[in-house]
Amino acid sequence: MNGPEIQISFAPDLRVFVASERRSGRTPVTTDGSSSLGHVVESLGVPLTEAGRLLVDGRPVDTSHVPAAGETVEVEGVARPQPVPGAPLRFLLDVHLGTLARRLRLLGVDAAYESEDIGDPALATLSARERRVMLSRDRGLLRRRELWAGAYVYSDRPDDQLRDVLERFAPPLAPWTRCTACNGELTDTDKDAVRERLEQGTEKTYDVFAQCAACGRVYWRGAHHARLEEIVADAVREFGGATTA
Repeated sequence: MNGPEIQISFAPDLRVFVASERRSGRTPVTTDGSSSLGHVVESLGVPLTEAGRLLVDGRPVDTSHVPAAGETVEVEGVARPQPVPGAPLRFLLDVHLGTLARRLRLLGVDAAYESEDIGDPALATLSARERRVMLSRDRGLLRRRELWAGAYVYSDRPDDQLRDVLERFAPPLAPWTRCTACNGELTDTDKDAVRERLEQGTEKTYDVFAQCAACGRVYWRGAHHARLEEIVADAVREFGGATTA
């Protein structure tokens, strides 16, 4: 490349995406003189879903800005909480984020999840069609132009993943209102209405039930409820919301 040379630096939380030699501060980049700044940023490894303001010589510019020789570029991280155009706030998770999807649903957050790998083009199209924020650890997927909106999930630990998404997007929480299996809405039901779906031990031990309006799955406060209550309580304490357990 023989085009203009610029100086570029990345916010600390973006340095995970760039080569090691670009993680310590401002470094030179030779551009082709015609590509947009957005293209330059992505070519250096940062998905635009993760880039906040782009500052050129201290002034904000759009991703379409074409860098000129001698410009100094700063790439900031996204603002938190991050506003998302359109409403309501909904998510789509790829095949690798099943635990995160179930925990978001536990908190009443609308989180669609593909349990099979349907491919990046199909996921991006689904995100756009249903106006869902695509959550993924696949940087290539997050670069697809069809996406409605997207976000990189930085950790591979479900506890940290959940905290990251809640902090970044601040979705309203309504615990115990969604089916963790299919994302449908739960409704209270009585034992007689679901008796035929219960095992004998469950029928004798529990009296309070909820049922998914979409898939029919029945919920009660079983052996794992204490752990689920802990997840809900931690999220509500840190990020707000009203528990209905």
